[in-house]
Amino acid sequence: MAPKHLPAILLAACATLLALAVPLLAGDPDMLQDFCVADYKSLDGPLRLNGFPCKRPENVTADDFFSSALALPGNTGNPVGSAVTAANVEKLPGLNTLGVSMSRVDYAPWGVNPPHTHPRATEIIYVLEGSLDVGFITTAGKLFGRTVCKGEVFVFPRGLVHYQKNNGGPPAMAVSAFNSQLPGTQSLAVAMFGSSPPVPTDVLARALQIDGGLVEAIKSKFPPK
Repeated sequence: MAPKHLPAILLAACATLLALAVPLLAGDPDMLQDFCVADYKSLDGPLRLNGFPCKRPENVTADDFFSSALALPGNTGNPVGSAVTAANVEKLPGLNTLGVSMSRVDYAPWGVNPPHTHPRATEIIYVLEGSLDVGFITTAGKLFGRTVCKGEVFVFPRGLVHYQKNNGGPPAMAVSAFNSQLPGTQSLAVAMFGSSPPVPTDVLARALQIDGGLVEAIKSKFPPK
C-alpha cells in the first residue's frame, strides 16, 4: 500500500474509535457484575477510585437497595423557595455502578430552582404537582424554554445550564432522573460568589460589567461552605 494513503487510513480509524466511544461518554461506565453495593467504610482507608469499592456480597442486604428519602417534601423556606432531595449513590449504596439516580424537587409558590448544571448527567424531569416554567441554555447562548404541566416531562442535556420555576400559586413538585449515580450539581451563583477561596472581585466585576462594591455585596449573600 502506498505511504500516501496512510494519513487517510489513520483518520478513518480514529473516527471509527471515536464513534464507538460515544455511548461510553453518555453516562457512567457499565458494570461488570450483578451489583456493587457501595462500601462507605472504605473511604476511611487509602483506597480511592471512580465511584465506591464494593461490599462483600455476603454483607449485602435488601436495605442496601432501598430508600425512603423521596417520600417527604423538602423544606422550601429558603430565599429561592425550592428544595432538592437527592437519591444518589451517597444516600443509596445499591446505586453504585448502576449509572442512575433520582431527585425530588419541591417548590414553594413562585419558588425557583436557580440556574445550575449537572456536569456528569443528562436530566429528565417529570412534574407531579403544579406547573413549572423551565429552560436550558446552549453553548451558543440560545434559551430553550417552555411551561411543563402536571404529568409532562422535559429533558435538560448533560452539562448545560438550566433552571425551573413554579409559575403558579400552589406548591409544585417534580421528580428528576439522571443517567449517573452521582450527577453533581454546580450552582452558577454559588460557583461565582461562594467559592473557597473566593473568585477575585475584579475578575467578577469585569466579567459581569458591574462595580466591585456590588460584587462584594452579592458575595456576602453566599458565604463559603
